[in-house]
Amino acid sequence: MTTAANPIPRAPRKRLRRFRAFWARITEGLELQQLWGQFLSEAKASYDLYSRDVDWDEIGRTKRGARRLWRGAWAVFQAMLMKLSPARRVLLLIAMVLIVIQPEVGGGRHETGFQLGWIGTVILFVLLALELADRVTMKRDLEIAREIQQRLVPQKAPDVAGFDIAFATRPQNTVAGDYYDAFLRPLPDSARTRQLLIVVADVAGKSVPAALLMATFQASLRALAATSSPLGEIVSGLDRYTRANNMDGGRFTTAFIAQIDPQTRELEYTNAGHNNPILRHASGIVERLSAGGPPLGLPLFTDSELVYESAKVELGRGDLLFIFTDGLVEAINDKGEEFGESRLLPLIQFAPDGPAAGTWQRVITEVNSFTGYARQHDDITGMVLRIDA
Repeated sequence: MTTAANPIPRAPRKRLRRFRAFWARITEGLELQQLWGQFLSEAKASYDLYSRDVDWDEIGRTKRGARRLWRGAWAVFQAMLMKLSPARRVLLLIAMVLIVIQPEVGGGRHETGFQLGWIGTVILFVLLALELADRVTMKRDLEIAREIQQRLVPQKAPDVAGFDIAFATRPQNTVAGDYYDAFLRPLPDSARTRQLLIVVADVAGKSVPAALLMATFQASLRALAATSSPLGEIVSGLDRYTRANNMDGGRFTTAFIAQIDPQTRELEYTNAGHNNPILRHASGIVERLSAGGPPLGLPLFTDSELVYESAKVELGRGDLLFIFTDGLVEAINDKGEEFGESRLLPLIQFAPDGPAAGTWQRVITEVNSFTGYARQHDDITGMVLRIDA
């Protein structure tokens, strides 16, 4: 018997709590609107993946109407089919035939036959289970790769008096081709203080191939920076290495590499085809750091060593340096519009005083607000350096 104070019996209330817990686990706390937006974004990304294998020019020559629509749908289905292994392709075709035709076996004139359509549904479920198993296995391997990659980049900034440094990265996939670092170089005999070396780099491509090249780039940079070589020799050495490992010209690396004297606050840098960092002086003047050369590892210069230009800038109290990869300014929303530097520059130029991490957080919040539910198309990495004293 129920009362006004306890309108729902105990057993239904227990089942309701279990359902709510199950729903929260399935949705990870997302609202229905967020789930629908996420689904649309993933569906668009999947369609783009399959449609790249379709010859739309040939289909476009088909007369308008249902025939063109049918040919387009059939071409997309074939593109999906060819992503499966041969055995799974055959099973999928069998399942679809059974579901569409609904054949019957047995049964006489006055008896109902045994329908085989449900077998097609079972086959589809088995195929889904196989694909999920592959995905889980791959995801586990990628998670291990991500843990290894995270150990190659600093978890916290070096403690340098007068400098506030923050950095962050958000891979498009589990692993990324972006790289950032900040560390104090060994003290050369001719120097009184250790130089602070900072770098943000972007290997062409995404996911595992780019991540592997990023790891070798990190090892090469650390080895070169451990010597007393000047910045120019470090960059030239990186260029030689990336040229030797650019996979027949298919991979190159853009990078912004700089070293700072903590005492004099002199910054020497080379920009190797990277997005020009934004230096906002305390006076409000904005400077772009563009001196350097082309990306590292381009095959055009295999016969002779390329000399990269460098430049020096004096940093002052209150100056703010913002370094980023192209994934930030090329982030797109569901309309296909890019975030762009026109939205980024005001955020840096008029950034309020405060910790470097706060500046990065304001920028990435604006990017997230702009992109909405649109799927991330590239790795996003940034480094913020603020002069406090």
